[in-house]
Amino acid sequence: MRRRDFGVAAAGALIGSARFTAAESRIPHLVYLWLGPPDSDSASRSGLQAGLRKLGYQEGRNIRVDYRYANGNEARLAELAAAAVAEHPDIIVTSGTVVTRSVARETTTIPIVSISGDPVGSGFIASLARPGGNITGLAGAVGLELAGKWLQLIVEIVPGARRVAMLRDALNPIGGTHLILMRAAADQFGGNIAFDDYPIHAATELGTALEAIARAKPGAVIVDNDPLLASKAAEIAAVTLPAISGSREFADAGLLVTYGASIFDIYYRSASYVDRILKGDKPADLPVEQPVKFELVVNLKTAKALGLTIPTRILDLADEVIE
Repeated sequence: MRRRDFGVAAAGALIGSARFTAAESRIPHLVYLWLGPPDSDSASRSGLQAGLRKLGYQEGRNIRVDYRYANGNEARLAELAAAAVAEHPDIIVTSGTVVTRSVARETTTIPIVSISGDPVGSGFIASLARPGGNITGLAGAVGLELAGKWLQLIVEIVPGARRVAMLRDALNPIGGTHLILMRAAADQFGGNIAFDDYPIHAATELGTALEAIARAKPGAVIVDNDPLLASKAAEIAAVTLPAISGSREFADAGLLVTYGASIFDIYYRSASYVDRILKGDKPADLPVEQPVKFELVVNLKTAKALGLTIPTRILDLADEVIE
């Protein structure tokens, strides 16, 4: 071989080696989007992280996860969704219906692992068994059974409650569904519980809604499961009325009682979707799962402040009692 040919061949080998090394060193890239501020997703974020660790992923070593927060601002969320898609990550993890919709508007090709209330009703997927597009994950809505549990808790803890306020995110369709189910579930208790609807369209409307609820003085308040509301848990919990929600973050913030699907468990399980997609499975073929683990959390400190006695039966059933 002539010296020049040898030099060209050697240079080619070095370039090829560099390309191989670059390809080998690339690690999977995830973007995690949350509507609220960074301190409002402790169960969600820790659940996803624990699930990834269980599957052998170590952030910064063999997987990259970028956490993005919209601080309750939907305009900011739209910007974050567009920016995430522009980065072409391997997967985008979306929390809630509003977040999933924002990302779905930007891409039909990047895999989305969504945790939302009703992905079929929201139009994200064709069916739970066969999603059929680029979105899969877990569905948080459990329908009439959960609505019945909330009402049962109200009847047992505040037996005199005849009017209940429902605080919900108007832009999240699952909230309207929950309200319908709550009214249907009221028949189980003689149909003598009436509901007042307090939908908000943005975080800026929350203060006005809470003031209206305080003036109305309902017997109890139900706070719907929603990332926008969860991002304002402390503000909502400051209202001195018996209140129930489905997300334990509210109990941590001072709400009286929460009963619903374990957020930590849902996000822990979402890691398996990340793993399967990274290994080649298509979102279209991965069935959407529903909650399997539920938790009841009681805040005794709040009960005492409200002058309420929590029945022993409920305390015995509670997964956690905050004192």
